[in-house]
Amino acid sequence: MAARVSTVAFQGIDVLDIDVQVQMTGGPITFLVVGLPDKAVAESRERVRGALHALGIALPAQRLMVNLAPADVMKEGSHFDLPIALALLVMMGILPDDAMAGYQSLGELGLDGSIAPVAGVLPAAINALASAKGLICPAASGGEAAWAGDGLDILAPPSLLALINHFKGTQVLTRPEPKLQQELPGSVRDLRDVKGQETAKRVLEVAASGGHNMLMLGPPGSGKSMLAARLPGLLPGLDAAEALEVSMVHSIAGGLEEGRLIRTRPFREVHHSATLAAMVGGGTRAKPGEISLAHQGVLFLDELPEFARGTLEALRQPLETGRATVSRANHHVTYPARFQLVAAMNPCRCGHLDDASLACGRAPKCALDYQSKISGPLFDRIDLHIDVPAVSASDLSLPPPREGTAEVAARVAAARERQRERYKALLQPGHPPVRTNAEADGELLEKAAAPDPQGRSLLTEAAERLKLSARGYHRVLRVARTLADMDNADQVRRIHVAEALSYRRVAPGR
Repeated sequence: MAARVSTVAFQGIDVLDIDVQVQMTGGPITFLVVGLPDKAVAESRERVRGALHALGIALPAQRLMVNLAPADVMKEGSHFDLPIALALLVMMGILPDDAMAGYQSLGELGLDGSIAPVAGVLPAAINALASAKGLICPAASGGEAAWAGDGLDILAPPSLLALINHFKGTQVLTRPEPKLQQELPGSVRDLRDVKGQETAKRVLEVAASGGHNMLMLGPPGSGKSMLAARLPGLLPGLDAAEALEVSMVHSIAGGLEEGRLIRTRPFREVHHSATLAAMVGGGTRAKPGEISLAHQGVLFLDELPEFARGTLEALRQPLETGRATVSRANHHVTYPARFQLVAAMNPCRCGHLDDASLACGRAPKCALDYQSKISGPLFDRIDLHIDVPAVSASDLSLPPPREGTAEVAARVAAARERQRERYKALLQPGHPPVRTNAEADGELLEKAAAPDPQGRSLLTEAAERLKLSARGYHRVLRVARTLADMDNADQVRRIHVAEALSYRRVAPGR
């Protein structure tokens, strides 16, 4: 006797169809799982046995063989529990033969028969809809699956017993409702809390408006982390396509709380002790790293020179391509990683380079050594470099500024809308969407950001004197285009190029 149930495996955010085949034959009494399973999949036979025992169902005293096909694809994760159990129930005649024909299923079983949430339900739901099948998933993940579309038939039982009763007609499982992430009151920090630092606030608005990478350099306590923490409040929310992209990555990582779709841009604050695998992605299951979890959002790296050199250098390619590739001996996994890098650092190890009364005895050589930990190629990929000086006591005693996050966010939203409309008009049909100036490149950037003759002359002269690389030249042009958008100007002018050049350092320590 044999039975088959459809499920999925994951390679990055790509979904692979897997056929769960169960066969019962004569021979020694055993329960085998084959098809290149990892430890979690191999242990599923004990969870399945325990869940069926909780329902009063005993496995036949025969040789049971579970094959996960195709057999040359690595099977990872606990979500194979439910399809294996369903295939056994079909084989034993407890469920009808055709009950599983139109469904894909995934879920982890508890020893009491409950079905626990698993990672990857959202991409699995999208794959099931594309395959014209329904989806069986845990009840806690039903809201996540519902975002795949109204045309998807979803069964989200809390337990194996509820699913059996549904197919027998004694219980009805209603379709789950899609859920959105809840924004907690007070989670947005107000820019009004930052006193002084008017230049830094201006650059923060530029970074938010164009999606530009930004580096803040200043002594301890000058407000660098405060400024970075207020950037999320300036950014517009995710549109429908972006929310789906971001939520799929977080679903694979198991980070969607209660299956709720993410609607605010991610803000990932990473400690400098983070490993290369934690930053880029990896591990035994090639999980997404911090740069992919920051997709369409912000990656904040405080104390930038304290990160391991290899970890920082691994950011170079994703900053250019918007993708992170995790390579293993048996497969390559690619995750989206279109993130905005915001970094902060002290000018030297002691942090008081500009204050002779506090600086260490190695100044200024210590500053050159400390800042040289940031390589030139990585430095070149940062659009905005800003000094954040110490705040004076007179600034701290001033009342809060009248303009806060709400006012600046309105201007940022208007500037981003101009960019979105411009690139929508310039792009050819079928071209991947370009939403901000930071994403524009090549011929598209030349069309969108062509400066007037005075601006072109200034940019050419500055590029020669400062010895800007081709990348640096184009990044100045992107920032100038953003400054023009903030002024609601159709063309980039000399004043915009001049301001963009003022925000660029040539190399670390200079």
